[in-house]
Amino acid sequence: MEDRGSGPELILVFSGKRKSGKDFITDLIQNRLGSEVCCILRLSGPLKQQYAQEHNLDLDQLLGPGPYKELYRADMIRWGENRRNQDSGFFCRLATSGDQKPVWVVSDARRLSDLQWFRSEFPRQTRCVRVQCSEETRVQRGWSFTPGVDDAESECGLDSGVEFDWIITNEADAPSLDEQLQPILKAAQEAASLVRADP
Repeated sequence: MEDRGSGPELILVFSGKRKSGKDFITDLIQNRLGSEVCCILRLSGPLKQQYAQEHNLDLDQLLGPGPYKELYRADMIRWGENRRNQDSGFFCRLATSGDQKPVWVVSDARRLSDLQWFRSEFPRQTRCVRVQCSEETRVQRGWSFTPGVDDAESECGLDSGVEFDWIITNEADAPSLDEQLQPILKAAQEAASLVRADP
């Protein structure tokens, strides 16, 4: 399944709970590697785009961090689950179509089917990364439990039964992010150098 032309040399598939800091960390990785080497793919982007189109909603607000998307989050989750039940790779294919960077950072894997799709389509390149922090830290970052959201598969689907290549603990008293990200950045730089060395 890997014959995709000049596809990625490394795919870092990130997962974590809301307010765990995965967007911050994936942005940090892209900043360190540079946008010519690394792109961030968000599985929620195509989902929100399709949902907004079918429900006549404001896509920019659905993609943003504000309260607008919270009004639709529970229904959007149900709608997305129905789509995934029909075709588990639907949103993964939409998110990955067309990007030719050597390193892909998937910032928001939420279900086992997401990981399985990447591992099936790109078995050599895929590495899975979990970002975790305490509930207390998430509350300090503005999280509060929302029934139908925080107990849905979109938040709990990767809590157990998954073997991650790396686990990042995003807490004040954990080792620094610089220290924790070193092996990931090293793997990404090695992947990028493979592409540069290949004429």
